Amino acid sequence: MDYWLPIIVLFGAFFFMLALGVPIVYAIGLSTLASISTQLDFNSALSVVSQRLASGLDSFTLLAIPFFILSGNIMNHGGIARRLINFARILGGRLPGSLAHFNILANMLFGAISGSAVASAAAMGGVMHPQQVK
Repeated sequence: MDYWLPIIVLFGAFFFMLALGVPIVYAIGLSTLASISTQLDFNSALSVVSQRLASGLDSFTLLAIPFFILSGNIMNHGGIARRLINFARILGGRLPGSLAHFNILANMLFGAISGSAVASAAAMGGVMHPQQVK
């Protein structure tokens, strides 16, 4: 029964907090902390969680994402995004639902240039959103 206790505490605390209406992110964090606390004392559990959190953020891949978003914003303010939209309009012609087609094509071109789908969505979303609301 010893090895089942952390699992029972983890899921029990998680579903209990969800039933109380606690946001999911806090429910996951607190139930994990409670589950680790069954194996260790509270201070050691807090130390383990903070070390795992820091080691999870120490990644070059995660470091690159803000720079891709920055490059997308620079391209957006530099006018490259508008030029890509105009190029997509030339390629698309007069198709029904053409704005959605332009958006997809421009995102595809922008993602190929920037190398990141996240930067593409951030840059093109800001440009295309007002036009799609019309």
